[in-house]
Amino acid sequence: MPLPFMAQMIVEAYRNNPIAARETINYLITSTNQQKVAAQAIFGIAVDILNRCQRLSDIVEIANQLAWIPSPAPKELGIVLPQFLEISQNVTASQEATSLYRQYELLNIPINALRQLGQSLALTKDARVAVSFGNTAQSWLTILETAQRTLEEQAQQSKEIRQVYIAGNSLDPETAKNRFKGRKDIFEEIESLTLSEQPPVLLLYGGRRTGKTSALKYLPYRIQANIVPLLVDLQGAASATTLKGLAENLAQQIIEAARRLPRRVYLPNPDANKLAEDPFPALQTWLTEIERSNSDKQFLLCLDEYERLSEVVAATSSRAPLNFIRNLLQHQRKWILLFSGSQELSELDDYWSDYLINTRALRMTYLQESEARDLIQQPVENFCDIYEPTAVDEIIQLTHCQPYLVQLVCYEVVELLNRDIRRNKREADTAKATAQDVKEVIPVVLERGDQYFRELWKSLTESDVYDGLRLRSLLRRVIHEETPTQQDKGIIRKLTRKEILTTEGNAFQVPLVQKYIEQLLEEE
Repeated sequence: MPLPFMAQMIVEAYRNNPIAARETINYLITSTNQQKVAAQAIFGIAVDILNRCQRLSDIVEIANQLAWIPSPAPKELGIVLPQFLEISQNVTASQEATSLYRQYELLNIPINALRQLGQSLALTKDARVAVSFGNTAQSWLTILETAQRTLEEQAQQSKEIRQVYIAGNSLDPETAKNRFKGRKDIFEEIESLTLSEQPPVLLLYGGRRTGKTSALKYLPYRIQANIVPLLVDLQGAASATTLKGLAENLAQQIIEAARRLPRRVYLPNPDANKLAEDPFPALQTWLTEIERSNSDKQFLLCLDEYERLSEVVAATSSRAPLNFIRNLLQHQRKWILLFSGSQELSELDDYWSDYLINTRALRMTYLQESEARDLIQQPVENFCDIYEPTAVDEIIQLTHCQPYLVQLVCYEVVELLNRDIRRNKREADTAKATAQDVKEVIPVVLERGDQYFRELWKSLTESDVYDGLRLRSLLRRVIHEETPTQQDKGIIRKLTRKEILTTEGNAFQVPLVQKYIEQLLEEE
């Protein structure tokens, strides 16, 4: 028999004896017909825990405190609770950043998420959910904004140089702000081709870490409002082992990408039953519905790491994903495809050419020198002048304006300066990096960038054994300043396309790459 106020009593008991309260909830769910009471208790406990957060550390602990809640959670929590948990995880990530300034910046993500959550709760029809979680969202927002102001003050008072360079993952507009430099020509060409009468398939290609994914993330901020770029990461989608799993992943990523846009677009979910029955025809129907309900928009579907589709084709022994793409090109006039990856179509299996015709290639290469200098000297607004002119020249020369390497070298230079400041070798207010400082961080740069350099080396040597031997032989001779022969022309063309050697084949384009390959060949 249901007891009056049972849910409320469990909520109050949880504060003093959470183990007993959880055991009671589990008993109600598994051994009685009081599942509704259990759901009410879970809702009340979640609201109580979220509301009792008073400090930043309390928000960090939320993910651990609520990990016991069963899945699926009660329907009242089904949408809201995962958002609070994600916010808690983002706060944790900001606290683990290596500098005060970076902690300050990373708090922008959960702060923006709380503002959006507050707006959506204000519009919900469920008054109980709106009141309970709306107050929590506002309370958390106040805590995070206060913490962010404190971090900003601490960063400004610190004697060390702000560590503002980001060497690693792609840049996110929410946290990286103005760090993304240049590429105006790429954005203009994408916009122009997308708005043409018969838009082609776009292929954005270039070496690893040249900024392709970053450019796609910034694309919504750089083109007209009637073009809706939707970024899909095929590296994650390719983990699906079935066509149904791939189709579901694609649909979910498209929906989430639309919600993350600066001008948010809310797309409906596809029919789950049809998706399970015949995935890709169901996706086509869904895209048609989206097209009809947004007749004033052009959708630019950006498939990042597009080469991963080959893995899906191999794993499923089906070309259904590629047939879906071809159908999309032929029949969905409001949908335009942009493929992004490190390989040209000519480098993929022959069957790709049957599916992708009328393709326009856009190459992502190094930054222009003026853009690289801007990245070095003004990565963020009001960044202090920490470089001697010769130091900037040295960075340009070593990196050849490769954006990832520029960020990596600058990051290590700031670390070097801060170490010297802590040891009182330099004054914080007058510390300036010299060309010698840049040279001093080269060994650390080669070590920290090991994954980048190894991926680059692997891309050069994964062909047949004969080509691999010829390539190694040529690179050794270039390092020893020997002149390439007539027989080296084919290898030189390959290495030029990969942006390793100059067109003459007698020098490396990026000195840092040469230094890494010298080390590898010495070890061999």
